[in-house]
Amino acid sequence: MTPTDPALLRGLSQARMSRRTLLRGAVTGLGAMAMAATLAGCGIKGSAGQAQQNVDWKAFWASQKKTGHLDFANWPLYIDQEKGKIPSLEMFTKATGITVNYQAVIQNNAPFYATIAPQLRAQQSIGYDIIVMTNGWEVTELINNGFVMELDHSRLPNFAKYAADNVKNPPYDPNNAHSVVWQSGFTGLAYNKKLAPKKVTSFQDLLDPAFAGHVGMMNDNTELGGAGLLATGVKPVDSTPDDWRRAAEWLTKARSNVSGYYDQSYIDKLQNGDTWVSQAWSGDIFQAQANGATDIEFVVPEEGQAIWHDNMMIPMQAQHPVDALEWMNFYYTPEVAGVVEDWVNYICPVPDAKQYIADELEDPDVSDSPLVFPTADMEARSNELYVFKNYDEYELWNSIFNPVIQS
Repeated sequence: MTPTDPALLRGLSQARMSRRTLLRGAVTGLGAMAMAATLAGCGIKGSAGQAQQNVDWKAFWASQKKTGHLDFANWPLYIDQEKGKIPSLEMFTKATGITVNYQAVIQNNAPFYATIAPQLRAQQSIGYDIIVMTNGWEVTELINNGFVMELDHSRLPNFAKYAADNVKNPPYDPNNAHSVVWQSGFTGLAYNKKLAPKKVTSFQDLLDPAFAGHVGMMNDNTELGGAGLLATGVKPVDSTPDDWRRAAEWLTKARSNVSGYYDQSYIDKLQNGDTWVSQAWSGDIFQAQANGATDIEFVVPEEGQAIWHDNMMIPMQAQHPVDALEWMNFYYTPEVAGVVEDWVNYICPVPDAKQYIADELEDPDVSDSPLVFPTADMEARSNELYVFKNYDEYELWNSIFNPVIQS
């Protein structure tokens, strides 16, 4: 059912369901077969980098001109909205003269990738100048196959000046060669303080018999595997297949306490008392608290939490690439990022937007929240996810973690 309270729309609680749970990292059953068919159809067949295009990027960008138009593909409810309008895009048009055709057409990563990959392989335009996708296998494929442009960072001075450290030089795209972050989020733990038998501080609390039958875990095996790795003392980005197997053993041990492996419904389970502790996304917990669920508390486990990123990229054959760079640069200012962030409520990629939201927008609930503007301690305990080297490695991960959920 579509929520009627505008506050429920802010923060993407409903949109995040499809983004984070459907075929992002956990490809199972028919989804796995569909992805394999897609990769085979694109000529990838389990290995990346076969479609690299040799481009003199310095010469390319020197030859490009602003056109005055931008086609922007994003997720539903993932930008500021007011009375049917998008203030940040209106600000952009007023400042630059660039009109924007904004389309909320991305429902989840894998099907969108499957749609655009054949056109990109055939070196055809997909009709968008910016796409927003979550770091994971699909983003790796886009980069390794030469399906997205290398960015001209000389045209992105605001990114260099204002971008948070946690969005610079990500392991899936070193030096932000092809991408800049739109929004980020944490995957940690959350617990119901009213019902839990003790304060939750660690993944090891999930093994405590006192929580038996009241532990929730995610059914996305990227999120699940990341939790298992952190619980066993391993940073996901540095992990090996042997680490994955040990993490799966820990997760299997925890099964006796787990009531279910959930999609977005985990937040409902926490609030209605079915679960007392669960894996959780930071944006969901912000929204739950903002809407009165004061007994729900987000926890950065002692072992650390995961951080993920949704990324703006420019597809090859984009018709308006300079206009796309102008938006990216415009977005990375405290004012514009602040306007977007005050509506979206995930982790802002522009730390200086905090002061703008506090002073100009007068919204301390957002500006003061560590779930939107993380503390130094939260940053220090945040870990990037593993970047798969090839499709065979990706399949191995799935073969190790899918049985935890399915058994």
